[in-house]
Amino acid sequence: MEDETDRPPESLLPYDAWMEDALRHVVAQALKHAAVHGMPGGHHFYITFRTDNPGVSIPARLKAQYPEEMTIVIQHQFWDLVVDEAAGLMSIGLSFGGVPATLRIPFAAMTAFADPHVRQGMRFRVAEAPAAPEPEPPPPEPTPEPPKTEGPQVVSLDAFRRRPPTSS
Repeated sequence: MEDETDRPPESLLPYDAWMEDALRHVVAQALKHAAVHGMPGGHHFYITFRTDNPGVSIPARLKAQYPEEMTIVIQHQFWDLVVDEAAGLMSIGLSFGGVPATLRIPFAAMTAFADPHVRQGMRFRVAEAPAAPEPEPPPPEPTPEPPKTEGPQVVSLDAFRRRPPTSS
């Protein structure tokens, strides 16, 4: 059983968030280097991100194939790699099944980054996307009022009477 004196006190400073921000900065630096110099030697990057994050922009066919999470590999064939740290995002051109696509990925949507060549990897927490509000049901259709007639109405009861069975 753990004694309360063995646990560190709860921090009033957001060290976890600061460390994640610093690690995301490392990812941005690696991507900036690749954008300027290409991928050196055997280096290659795996980037996993939430496709349902509000800032992610990917082609609809990829979104349908990967509705929640996707991993891309940046190695030999990529183009237009742009890192905008101030905006907190990257964009890149990649081919999927021979079809070119441009992806726009906020750093906040990334869940993992790895460079297997040097056994470097990082995992990130991603804030849950706010749930879409439940659509409000449409207002009830107004019930049409029956036509107004002058005087009493006569209803035939023949439609409600039992009829004797017919023989075939």
